[in-house]
Amino acid sequence: MTDRQVFSQLSLDAHGLSCGRGGMALTRDLDFTVASGHCLLLRGANGTGKTTLLLTLAGIVVPLAGSFTLAGSDPEGTVLHYCGHRNAIKPRLTVTENLAFWAALNGATGIAVSAALEAVDLGELAELDAGYLSAGQSRRLALARLLVSRRPLWLLDEPTAALDTQGHALVTQLLDAHLAMGGLAIAATHDDIALPDPDRLATLALGPRP
Repeated sequence: MTDRQVFSQLSLDAHGLSCGRGGMALTRDLDFTVASGHCLLLRGANGTGKTTLLLTLAGIVVPLAGSFTLAGSDPEGTVLHYCGHRNAIKPRLTVTENLAFWAALNGATGIAVSAALEAVDLGELAELDAGYLSAGQSRRLALARLLVSRRPLWLLDEPTAALDTQGHALVTQLLDAHLAMGGLAIAATHDDIALPDPDRLATLALGPRP
């Protein structure tokens, strides 16, 4: 492993994976592999199954057909973060209290709460009730959960939603640092995401096939 790599070598492999809800398939016969240090972008119009695929990979939705495996992972350990499009923030708790709750729930295995807030540019708002945050600031707080609990696989649903130009750059920085540590990520997004090393990035287009 390199000096920066902290995660063991992992590979997420999907074979013939079909996903849907209520018995209705939204994605069919997907085959893809995401290895340590790489990110897969899910692209497609609304309703093409991007969120459903993430929920399936998170173990929340059962696949309709096919299978996927995370090779190299500890079967007894928790290996993933699912960061949905809703921020799951308690408005009457402070910014610090919200993040401390998630650190306690998921395991404080990453950086300290205060350091994570500084990393997402919320340090000055640490004692503010989270209900006063803007939509973009709320998204930054949700992303800070990725930092306080270290897990190798990130499943991100519209990670740049409501973020300004600086926020988009922050997502790029967080992803790049995570991949450099040997992590892997799958992100559903309508926005363009670029990484300093384009070889770390691949795209899977969802939707009707020609």
